[in-house]
This record gives sequence, structure tokens and C-alpha cells, in this order.
Amino acid sequence: MSSTPLQHVPVMLAEVLEGLRVRPDGIYLDGTLGRGGHAREVLKRLGPKGRLLLMDRDPEAITSAEREFKADPRVAIRHANFSELADWPETEAGLDGVLLDLGVSSPQLDDATRGFSFQNEGPLDMRMDPTRGLSAAQWLAAADEHEIADVLWRHGEERMSRRIARAIVERTRERPLATTRDLADLVAKSIGYRERHKHPATRTFQALRIHINDELGALQRGLEAALARLKPGGRLAVISFHSLEDRAVKQFIRGEVVRSVRRGLPAPEATPSALLAIGKAQFAGEAEVAANPRARSAVLRVAEKRT
Repeated sequence: MSSTPLQHVPVMLAEVLEGLRVRPDGIYLDGTLGRGGHAREVLKRLGPKGRLLLMDRDPEAITSAEREFKADPRVAIRHANFSELADWPETEAGLDGVLLDLGVSSPQLDDATRGFSFQNEGPLDMRMDPTRGLSAAQWLAAADEHEIADVLWRHGEERMSRRIARAIVERTRERPLATTRDLADLVAKSIGYRERHKHPATRTFQALRIHINDELGALQRGLEAALARLKPGGRLAVISFHSLEDRAVKQFIRGEVVRSVRRGLPAPEATPSALLAIGKAQFAGEAEVAANPRARSAVLRVAEKRT
């Protein structure tokens, strides 16, 4: 989401603003505030009666938001996961638009102390909210080989998941993995460099981050909460950065129920979706990708709640 350390360049900003179709007197929620790139531009389009609700699970994002936005009476700020947006009394009046910019933010990636990136040496943490839950190091120290392999396969689509999991457990018996470099070097030693221009630990880091932060579970709950709070005609805009997220968003917009069907029983009857897709999936243009390489994998989907 950014091309320079600890700064925030909002991805697909023009497309997001067009998709949200911001009205001066509307109520809009940014559930993944980050450093406020999208929120700042939405606020510029609101009039005196407009309302902007800002959420983020990262305490550092909330601190930044309070410095910049707290003095504006049109803005409300809440430290929480966007999956809890329907629990916020501010949303009870209904929303004209919801934005979710998924995944890890640039400040989180660029800050080595957060432990999200194998590019920089730092503690193996990976929590988007460092005040809650287990760090990646703590989880790996307690998990068994099967659990680790399952997470790497499901959330990272890592074909060598079992080999990596075995190496992690063997290493943990000697001494726990403590830093991002510890894990990255262990994965590289275990499976080698198989793909050009791609570090062997890329999928492992993605999978662990998704698991530690329950990102896919939070996404499903957040989409349901957004749909519940959107007014008829309200817009939902979601930016995804990998196929697992985008698939979940696409299925949700279509109204598809993702569940297993018992053998011998008919499939559940399809019901009309409460959302109408606005156009097709959108991708960052060449100029944006050149200026901000992290936009390369961004996918934007926009939907409107049916009246």
C-alpha cells in the first residue's frame, strides 16, 4: 500500500471514490483505516452533515487517526476489528458506504518491529493488534506438525507445507524461532529457492499472518456486518491482495453459501443475493503499479445493497 517506509499511499484511490459514490450528507465507514489515505479523501467530499466512521485493529493506526481526525466533529474513531462494525452504536443509523482495504498495511510491513516481513530482521510477531492473542513465535512454539502444515497449506497454498512444518518442529525442539530471519532462513534451507524473484518463505509468512490474525474469519464476519448495516442503495468497496480474500469477497457478493453438502442430499437451493455487483473486478493501472509496486496484486470489487 506504500512505496516508501512508514508512509501510506492509498491503493486505487480514484476507483474507490468512484465506487463508493460519496454523497456530501452520507455516512461512510472505513474499516481498515491504516494511515488514512482513503479516509482523508472521503472526508474532503463530505459536507457539514456528512459522517465518517473510522476503525482499525492496530493501535498505532488509531493513534495516528486521533492526531489527524479527532478534532473534526464529522469523524468518529474506534479501536476494533472491522468484523465488529455492527456492534458499534455509530453504525445503527445505517451506512451509505463501507470500505475494506484488506491485508497488512505498508507501515506494518515497513516496521521491522512488527514482524510481518522477512525482508527485515525483527521479532516474529505478526499481530495486527499486538495487545491481543498469540504472536507467530508463540503459536509456532506450541503447535504440532500437523497444525502447522495445515495452516501453511490452507492459508498459503504452500505445496511444501509438510516439509516446512517438520523443519519448524525439529528446530523448536532445539530452540524456539524468535525472529523473522530465523523463520525465513529455516524455510529457505528446507525447500530451497524454487521460484525466480520469489523468496521461499513468502507463502509461509502469508499463511502465518492470516492465521494469527484470523483474517479470513474476520473478513466473512465483516462482510456480513457491513451488509447488515448498509442502507438500501449503499455501496460496499473491498480491496483484496491475494486470491483467498478475493474469492471470499466475490462469493459473498454473489450470495454464494460456502458449505459442504452431505453425500446423497440435494444441494441447498440458491437464493438471490442482497448485493448487486457494480461492474467487474478492477485492477491497478500500469502507472500506479510503477509508482507503488504493492498495488500490483490489488483487486477492487464494488457492490450495492439492493433496494
